[in-house]
Amino acid sequence: MPNNIVESLTADYKTFPLNQTFSLYAADVFFKDPWISFRGVGSYRKMIQFIAWGFTDVKMDLHDIHQTDNQIHTSWTLRWIAPAPWKPKMKISGRSELVLNAEGLIQSHIDFWDCSRLDVLKQLFSR
Repeated sequence: MPNNIVESLTADYKTFPLNQTFSLYAADVFFKDPWISFRGVGSYRKMIQFIAWGFTDVKMDLHDIHQTDNQIHTSWTLRWIAPAPWKPKMKISGRSELVLNAEGLIQSHIDFWDCSRLDVLKQLFSR
């Protein structure tokens, strides 16, 4: 078992979206990416479960992770095959900014993509 939050997150990225450590997140965690935003670890868990259920061959490549005080910064590439008959391969590269609360739990998780939402949708129609 990893002994700190950066090690735990690194392990989670390797198995994403399976076997995630939801106990790293505050009950009222705020999540935001260019597509959606919500509050609550239950909603965060449901989003991850939807990714695991709805897409195939999901892989998260972690390029960098580092912590400064109460902030953790990551850069990554998420890849998957969309559930369309032609099985388009899709990917998003981006970064995450996580803020820890006084208890050391993730209070805020904000994703920034290196592409637009339209660029992601266009991948559905490419071969």
